[in-house]
Amino acid sequence: MNFSNIKRRVLTQGLALLAAAPVLAVAQEAKPVEWVVAYAAGGGSDTVARTVAEAMSKTLNRTIIVNNKPGAATNIAADYVAKSKDYGNVVFTADFATLAANPSLFAKLPYDAEKDFTPVGLLARFPLMLVVHPSNPAKNFKEFVAWVKGSPGGVNYASAGIGSPQHLAAELLKDRTGLPMTHVAYRGGAPAVIDLVGGQVPFALMDSASVQQYVTAGKLRALGVASAERLKNFPEVPTLAEQGLPGFEASAWQGLVVPSGTPPATVAALSKSLQAALDSVPVKARFQTLSLEALPGTPQQMTAYVRTERDRWGALVRKNNIKLD
Repeated sequence: MNFSNIKRRVLTQGLALLAAAPVLAVAQEAKPVEWVVAYAAGGGSDTVARTVAEAMSKTLNRTIIVNNKPGAATNIAADYVAKSKDYGNVVFTADFATLAANPSLFAKLPYDAEKDFTPVGLLARFPLMLVVHPSNPAKNFKEFVAWVKGSPGGVNYASAGIGSPQHLAAELLKDRTGLPMTHVAYRGGAPAVIDLVGGQVPFALMDSASVQQYVTAGKLRALGVASAERLKNFPEVPTLAEQGLPGFEASAWQGLVVPSGTPPATVAALSKSLQAALDSVPVKARFQTLSLEALPGTPQQMTAYVRTERDRWGALVRKNNIKLD
């Protein structure tokens, strides 16, 4: 037996394996991250995801691809992510509906809002604006209340759908004021805004990203904002709290989660990248144009925030017997 040949062969094979190892590692790391969004492309949630994903891809050194899975009040996307075992390669924009409202709106869900997702961190908050058609006589919230009370049979209001933040915020307004208001549910914010601008429905509590261009153009009139402070883009529009509804706050919000079972180190890396993205100049600038509020924070802070929101809106849903099934 020629031991020299055997040694040479073993050495050659060993070097080949060592050379291939980095290539395999790079191949694994280069797999794109799938960012699941529960709404159609082009909307506010999609815009936020793509804006933040672009920034995060640079710090993670990985490609991030947005996968839109709209439908069933976010339940289709939520179920898809909850059942995913592709740990480290799937993230999900979980929002007000997925984590706070749906557990009370549906008798049975295909996912568990508390157990199936691990928080990475909050993303953004969409302030809600009380808007009316320009033909409406109300110029402020006090006049709005007088207009509703003076309307025989009450008035209609639009929302992006049953159980949406816009719907529940209006129900909260109704609960606080006792105003006679009837819900007109649309299939998304876009068609609701179209009818608002067209005068087919008189008012709504709609997210700033959807209506600000129409307010600026004079096609809708903003009477107040349902946030703790006035919006930087509309400093002349007072909060509803300033106008006689102390503590009235309602908003659409969203956070980033991963399927439960994702390694803690991966969650930590994603969270660090997310915070850096939210603090970056391009993301801040884009959020500013949409009147969005960035919500940087830890996974633990997101957990606490979601729990508070779920308790708060769940109580309203049960009180008013609002159901989606």
